[in-house]
This record gives sequence, structure tokens and C-alpha cells, in this order.
Amino acid sequence: MIVFRYLIREILTTMSAVTGILLLVIMGNRFIRYFSDVAEGDFPASLLGSLMLFHMPSFLQLILPLAFFLGILLAYGQLYLNSEMTVLAACGVSPARILGASCWPALLMACVVGACSLWLTPAGLTKNEQILTEQQERADFSALTPGRFQKLGDRTIYAERVEQGSSRMENVFIAEQTRNDQGQRVDVLTQGASGYQTTDPESESRFLVLSDGTRESVRPGSRVAERLEFDTYAARLENGTAQMDVDDVELQPTWRLLGDESNKARAALQWRISLALMVPILTLIALPLSRANPRQGRFAKMMPAIILYVAYMSLLLAAQDAVGSGALPAAIGLWPVHAVFALIGGWLLYRSSQHGGAR
Repeated sequence: MIVFRYLIREILTTMSAVTGILLLVIMGNRFIRYFSDVAEGDFPASLLGSLMLFHMPSFLQLILPLAFFLGILLAYGQLYLNSEMTVLAACGVSPARILGASCWPALLMACVVGACSLWLTPAGLTKNEQILTEQQERADFSALTPGRFQKLGDRTIYAERVEQGSSRMENVFIAEQTRNDQGQRVDVLTQGASGYQTTDPESESRFLVLSDGTRESVRPGSRVAERLEFDTYAARLENGTAQMDVDDVELQPTWRLLGDESNKARAALQWRISLALMVPILTLIALPLSRANPRQGRFAKMMPAIILYVAYMSLLLAAQDAVGSGALPAAIGLWPVHAVFALIGGWLLYRSSQHGGAR
């Protein structure tokens, strides 16, 4: 029906605008955090795009329920102010039919949120964790910031200049600790006029090659130091010991959580399902709250709607923590919270119809 297609288009158009704004804000905040890590030398700037991309599903699973909720409030609110809902009521379009028309985009959004929370988000977070773990293990010198002392693996490194897009450095200083043949600690200071990172194609071992420099070794408490001058010096780069936390429930695929009886796994599984379940329940709440008249304005009921959403999300998070800690039985879990807000939505719909809703 043309009218229903019009209503669905209005909802999705408004929801898309809200989603874009919220996504821009959240992604900007995450980008700033990642950029500060780049400045600290934790990983190179070339990884920023991949990290943001794999974080996208975790952003969307939180943004889409709220965006759809606000989309209904704003779209239908404007229709009420323009008296279009009054015209629809005069043409015999009942609140039940409007609810039915709203359920189709709600079902679509629930499927999208469910795909993000049940599949894409854990896969994306796992990929991000792998990227960061591999970066810590590799001790990649391309992440160095010129003019700063930075900790890279078990070495402290300073480079006056680092060429963009490569690992070539100038005026390099490296401080590290090793053990001699007697097992005694030795402090080693290496300085080179220039250096670069390379990989042996046969053994696939990585080396830091320095040119025109010195290497000094001294044992703490000893007055004797060893000094080596070199034209070219190659130091093998050992992999780090960073490991990914494979037991983190946030990284576990949903199918694995289904067979896990632990409290944290049950809490994580119910949370993933809850994000999709929120969409149809928020639709029930948004429909009566969107009803407005010209005297009230389009945003008259926006504040109570936001309060209800915040309360809904806060109670879900509290219930998730309670289930994860064992304070709340997993059999009860997060479902009472959904039941309460579904009843609130039903009551608001009934109350709206009793006070002259569209008929």
C-alpha cells in the first residue's frame, strides 16, 4: 500500500540521518583514542583504517536501536504536526494498521542488529585483537614517532627522523638489557647514524640494521665497559610474548557461548540477543510517544522517551552484570527487563488509543 510505503520511508530516512550523526560522534571518539595510541607508538597509523572498520559492527549494534527509536519519534511526530495522521485516521487507517506498518522496518532492523551482535561484532573484535597482538609481537619500527623515546618490545628506542611509509631512521639510539654468558645483567647502548628494518627472505627472520655507529656494553657495578665501533651492525628482532585473551567472552563466537554454562557466557549471550529484542519493544514505546499536537511541538515527548531508553539500557546492563557475577540466576537473566518495557509499551499504546489516537 502506498501509505504504508510512505510511512516506512519516513521512518528509515529519519533513522538514517540519526544513525549517521551518532556514528560520526562515536567513531570520532574511538578514532581519537586510537590516534593517541599511534602517537604513543603502540601501532603504526596504517592500521587505523582496519581497526575502525572491524569496530564498525560494535558501533552499529548500539546505535541502530536508538536511531530507529528516534526515527519513529521524529518521523511520526512530524506527521502529527502536519495533520497527516489526522487525514489517515479519517481515511480509516487505524492505530493497529500503523503499528503493523511499523513492524516491518522494526523486523528488518532487529535482523540487522542481531547479525551485528551475534556474528559480526565478536568476529570484528577478535580480528582487532589479533591485529594489535601481532603488532605487539612484531615490534614494528614503522610505529616510531620521531624525536621521542618509546618502548618497543624490550627495547627503548629514539630516532631523530623516521621516513614516512618506511622504517628507515636517522640518528638512532637503542637501550636494552641482555644477559652475558654467566647470566649477569648487561646494559647495552647502541647508536647509529642511520638504520632500517629488513626481513631475511630465507629464514623470514627480521633484523634491525644500523650504520656508522657504536655499541657499548656495561655490567651494573662494574667499571669496565665494552665498546664496539661498526660500519654496519644487524640485530635480530625477537618476537614479543603478547598473547590474545582467547577466553574473553566478548571475543567468543555465539555458537561457542551456546555450549558454555558459565555465568559470564550466559550473560554475554543474553546481552547479544537483547540488543535485537530491544528494537520491536522500543517500537511499541515510540508509537504512542510520537503522538503530538501543534501546541506541544515535535520534540515535546523527546525527553521522556530518552529517559525511558536510558532506563531500559541501564537496567539491561545492570542485569547483565548481575548474571555475569552470579548474583542473578541465568534462568531469570535479562528477560524480566524486556517484559517490563514491553508492558510499558502496551500500556502506552492502550492509553493513547483511549485518548483519541488515530482511528
